[in-house]
Amino acid sequence: MGHRIRSGRAGFTLIEIMIVMAIVTILVSIAVPLYQKSIQRAKESVLRNNLFTLRTVIDEYTYDKQKAPQSLEDLVREGYLRQIPVDPIAGSNSAWKVIMEEAMTSVNQTEPGIFDVRSGSDKTSLEGTPYAEW
Repeated sequence: MGHRIRSGRAGFTLIEIMIVMAIVTILVSIAVPLYQKSIQRAKESVLRNNLFTLRTVIDEYTYDKQKAPQSLEDLVREGYLRQIPVDPIAGSNSAWKVIMEEAMTSVNQTEPGIFDVRSGSDKTSLEGTPYAEW
């Protein structure tokens, strides 16, 4: 019985490696934008939740104290919040854009306070609306 001798080397050819690299590159170029969009959607969801919480707490404070808070820190000081939530788009809890109420329409006309709060970011959402208008 004879012994067989292999004449070729075991391994991959250059063309096989190039084809595999091309396939991997295509898959990565598809996956990265999808991943970035999912991160952006998560930040938008957190922003919506934080805005809802802040607006609810501002309303509760105004109802309880018969005057609107003068700053977001008032909400923390009075125990309505543990801390001011972070604006996930701007990346800071001090980036919120506070909208003050007008003196004539405020609950306590001598001391107008915070009426609404919005994101301090100048970026645009995936839907095409600026975050500062949410």
